[in-house]
Amino acid sequence: MQIPAPLQTPIVTLTLNPALDMSSEVASLVPDQKLRCSEPLLDPGGGGLNVSRAIDALGGESLALVALGGLTGDRLAGLIRTEGVPFLALTAPGETRQSLTVTEASTGRQYRFMLPGPIWSERDQERVFTLLRASARPGAFGVISGSQPPGVPLDFPARLARAMPGLNVVLDTSGPALKEAVAHPIPGLAVLRMDGDEAETLAGGALISRSDSADFAQSLVDRGVALQVIVARGADGSVLVDKDHRIFAKAAKVKVKSTVGAGDSFVAGLVLARARGETPEAALALGTAAACAAVMTDATQLCRREDVLRLLPECLISQV
Repeated sequence: MQIPAPLQTPIVTLTLNPALDMSSEVASLVPDQKLRCSEPLLDPGGGGLNVSRAIDALGGESLALVALGGLTGDRLAGLIRTEGVPFLALTAPGETRQSLTVTEASTGRQYRFMLPGPIWSERDQERVFTLLRASARPGAFGVISGSQPPGVPLDFPARLARAMPGLNVVLDTSGPALKEAVAHPIPGLAVLRMDGDEAETLAGGALISRSDSADFAQSLVDRGVALQVIVARGADGSVLVDKDHRIFAKAAKVKVKSTVGAGDSFVAGLVLARARGETPEAALALGTAAACAAVMTDATQLCRREDVLRLLPECLISQV
C-alpha cells in the first residue's frame, strides 16, 4: 500500500532562458593545449526548470513552463521527459542555449561557461504574458527564477508577475533585474530570495552577522518590496523575514562537491513546503536542507530526497 503524497496547491515555474547543461572533468586546466575531458553528463538546466526538477525529487508536483527552440531544445525536452517532470514547452525565438561546467581534478575548482540564449522581441514577450494570463490559477505559486533572456527590459519580472493575477509569486533573480525589483517593488510579491553577495551589494556594505542580514531583509519588507524576504548566507544558513517572523535556519555540515543548483533546490524546498501549508519555520528548514543536499552532488545535479530527509533535523531554526 502506497502512502499518498501530502496535498498541495499548484506550483508553476517559468524558465525562458533554459540551458542544456553539460558537465565534465579534466586533470588540470592548461592554456594552449588540448584538454582531454571525461564523458560529459547532460542535465536540463535553468532556474525555474531546476526548481521543478528538485520539487519532483522531493516528492512534490509542479508544472514547468519552458521555452525551447531548435535541435538543442529538442534534446533538452527529451531529458526532461526522461526525468518525468511535467512541463509545457513554449516556442523560443531561437536555438536553446548550452552551458558547460568543467571541474579541474587537481584542485577541485569549477569553471562555468554560460552561452547566451536567443533574443526575445516584444512580440515574443507578449506571447508569454498571454499564456500566463490564460493559465493562472488564483492561490497557486508562480516561481520566476534564473537569468532573464536577452532582449527583455529590466522590469520584465514585474511584467511577468502582473501576468499571473492571484498567484503567490516567488522571485529569485540577480544582477540588474534584482536591483530593479528592489528599487521599484512589484506589487504583492510573495517572496524575494537573494544570496549574501547580492544582499551586500544592495545594502551597500558587509552583512557580517545574521542580525545584519535580518535587519536588511526587514528593511525590504517594511518598504513593501516583498511580503517575505530571504537572504542566503552560504555555508552558515539562511535568514527569513516577514511581518511576523525573523528566523534563521542553520545549514547542515556537509562535504561540498558543487554549489551549482543549491539556490534552486532551496527555492524548491521552500515553495513545496508552503504549497503544502507548512509554517514559515518548516519551509525555511526544508529549503535549507535541500540546498545542503544539493551541494553534495556532482556538477549540475540537484538534491536527493534521501539526503534532504537525513539533513533536515540538522537545519535548526532560531530567532534572529
